[in-house]
Amino acid sequence: MGYRMFAERVLRLAWIAAVLATLAACATPRGPERPASSAPSAPRDYQPLDGPPSVPFDVDALPEPVPRDEPMARYGNHSPYVVFGKRYQVLSGRAGYVERGTASWYGTKFHGRLTSTREPYDMYQFTAAHKTLPLPSYARVTRLDTGKSVVVRINDRGPFVGDRLIDLSYAAAVKLGIHMTGTAPVEVRVLLPGDDPSANRPPPPAPERPKVVSSAGRSYLQVAAFSSRANAFALRRKLQRAGFDAVRVYSARAAHGKVYRVRIGPILGQAQAESLRVRLRERGFGEANLLQR
Repeated sequence: MGYRMFAERVLRLAWIAAVLATLAACATPRGPERPASSAPSAPRDYQPLDGPPSVPFDVDALPEPVPRDEPMARYGNHSPYVVFGKRYQVLSGRAGYVERGTASWYGTKFHGRLTSTREPYDMYQFTAAHKTLPLPSYARVTRLDTGKSVVVRINDRGPFVGDRLIDLSYAAAVKLGIHMTGTAPVEVRVLLPGDDPSANRPPPPAPERPKVVSSAGRSYLQVAAFSSRANAFALRRKLQRAGFDAVRVYSARAAHGKVYRVRIGPILGQAQAESLRVRLRERGFGEANLLQR
């Protein structure tokens, strides 16, 4: 009998010791656990930053939308609405709307996602986002510094950055050359069914004559011009990473503020100029203008 009691006592003590050891292990701080290998990854088409597509396309082959009579979209026309603490009132009508301001664009980050009208955003179509026009609306967007224009169908809300007036699809931005500059001054003019899309276009600006400010015989290629100093220097870095030398940013005052021009040069001879222009086109920098200085 004494032996059995002794054995039970030993087993009880061993059980208590095991429980105490388990509690001590749970109380001991542990380092961060590694994430499980089965953790879900980001969707395949997710893009952390917005930008252009990796495959070029022929924007001139895309037909511009023709204004037609459409009912008000079921979604996207709630008024008023608030974004980032700011209140917006959707306009009661479209007729006669003309406004000038800054245009920007959006691309791969939103491609395929639903717009405010619940239509998928297609960056390869001529569409746009506007804060207050009824959805959908049609408008001609004209770039004021070049005279280029495109008709877009507005089916989204935005842009909600600064004082920007309209956000263009990537295709519309390419049509106006804004995909290289990021932003540009534009006029937005609403078109109604039956309107002549070519009417009331602002006249194209007079071509800028290069100024003779240095020794004769020097030539430069102007790749782009910006109203933003940061955008100009960002393009300069991009050109340098692409292997282009002697890339400089020149600033000058213009009618709508300061302009920052990104140029390559000086260039020695027509042959070098044409070679550089071909390289710029092949690397997606567009058509550069040759300036004599």
